[in-house]
Amino acid sequence: MTIPNREKARSLRQQQTSAEQRLWQQLRNRQLDGYKFHRQYVIAPYIVDFACRAEKLIVELDGTHHAEPDQAEYDQIRSECLAAQGYRILRFWNTDIDHALPTILETIKFTLKAPLPPGEGLG
Repeated sequence: MTIPNREKARSLRQQQTSAEQRLWQQLRNRQLDGYKFHRQYVIAPYIVDFACRAEKLIVELDGTHHAEPDQAEYDQIRSECLAAQGYRILRFWNTDIDHALPTILETIKFTLKAPLPPGEGLG
């Protein structure tokens, strides 16, 4: 991890959106079925919102700017790069956190419990 990425990740942790704060309260301290999550975690060359390293799962929360064509194209390239590193990516809209948090948590749990393809995961 480069120092600029580490500093940027630290800054992002201190400036979380309200949606990120709400989801983090459910993921932190292994509260979601004992799975360890990190927030604003560097997976070179990107910083992801939340990551469960052991299960190679990334959870991203998107604001409205992610619907713009240039950002959507960037997100697609980013997702392909992270998937090439063996990560599964779940994306939710920030507004979904306010209206469907229990469903989002169930989706995350279901994905965590789904088996990884052979040869993937840590360890």
